Amino acid sequence: MAVENSVKIFKEAREVLVGGVNSPVRSFVSVGGDPLVMARGKGSRFQDVDGNAYTDYCLSWGALILGHARREVVAAVKKAAAAGASFGTTTAIEVEIAQFIVKHVPSIELVRFVNSGTEAAMSAVRLSRGFTKRKMVVKFDGCYHGHVDDLLIAAGSGVAKLQQSSSLGIPRAHVQNTLSLPYNDTAALMETLNRFHKDIAGVIIEPVAGNMGVVAAKKDFLKVLRYLTRKYGIVLIFDEVMTGFRTSLGCVQKELDMIPDLTCLGKIIGGGFPIGAYGGRKDIMECLAPLGGVYQAGTFSGNPVILSAGLATLKNLNGEFYERLNRLAERFGREMNEHFRKKNVPAHLSVYRSMMSLRFRKEPVRDYADAQAASSAGLYARLFGWLLNNGVYWPPADLEAFFLSSAHSQKDLRRLASLLKQFFTDG
Repeated sequence: MAVENSVKIFKEAREVLVGGVNSPVRSFVSVGGDPLVMARGKGSRFQDVDGNAYTDYCLSWGALILGHARREVVAAVKKAAAAGASFGTTTAIEVEIAQFIVKHVPSIELVRFVNSGTEAAMSAVRLSRGFTKRKMVVKFDGCYHGHVDDLLIAAGSGVAKLQQSSSLGIPRAHVQNTLSLPYNDTAALMETLNRFHKDIAGVIIEPVAGNMGVVAAKKDFLKVLRYLTRKYGIVLIFDEVMTGFRTSLGCVQKELDMIPDLTCLGKIIGGGFPIGAYGGRKDIMECLAPLGGVYQAGTFSGNPVILSAGLATLKNLNGEFYERLNRLAERFGREMNEHFRKKNVPAHLSVYRSMMSLRFRKEPVRDYADAQAASSAGLYARLFGWLLNNGVYWPPADLEAFFLSSAHSQKDLRRLASLLKQFFTDG
């Protein structure tokens, strides 16, 4: 496979971009080699600058639920851009997409648009502190909420350990009021909230995690979380940046009948453009400026071009859409796991609706410690290279999720299944 143009452009990129990339995971540091430079996409496939085509299961990290360059989305963007890129004022499209979100997401009575999932999580945490007048925040090991200083805390930084940041450049003062607990560990959750409830402003969690592989929270665990947060007046925040509108119109919270106080959204609601949003109970959201004393602002928040792409995407989503997409993914997962069992392959495909991840052990992963134990950087790098050389693009990091879009076909998945079976049989 010729990639001369990608190599040339990435060499130039290193001279002007940090590491040649604008987000670390794009660098291929986890899988080896130089990143490919992409030029265009359509449907389930995209093409690099050398003309090589790949079936894309990364989908801009889950944002492209309709696939690349969906006709209605492209048309909406062109129309909006022709009317003006940005105004710094309220526009009608903001109201229309906000009405759509409020109608379908159970927890959201009022919503605020921002420019990324990171900004949504950061703002939701600040809002929880402003609303409760408390200082502490609880998160869970393996859940990622963007590069927010207060949330970049090392796994295991719970009640029994000194809190440590997971990044240089973050003073301990930023994480000393953050606790990170084991995911799906009800005992640790109960101990922490019962002990520190007077100081805890909010608990933030991915109800289905996607950055330690795909790991769903146990319903009993979430029930205890919801009970205790409600009992102690703690703001429960669901980070559905990845799962929001990917699994159903009501998101994971409606499927589980587990309604948080605040919800963070992103990815799909921007139709492939940069966006974030957070919303929730009216009494909490009204603590935001200009109505309340919690400040948050953004020049490009609610950009009409981005929201036009988002609304054009959301209008394609309905029960029939999700039934077809989720059925396709779940059938693929069953087939692969049955193959792994029959062939005694130490691998397991975790599937939640159209989100998937592969772990290198036979048993399902339950938490971050499991995910790490079932990881194999060398084996994943070989698998990534095998798929790439055969025209399939997976996330270039082994703890990330991969995704399906409505543009993927049964033929696409049959070929992926064949490649995976061949790799584990002959690789």
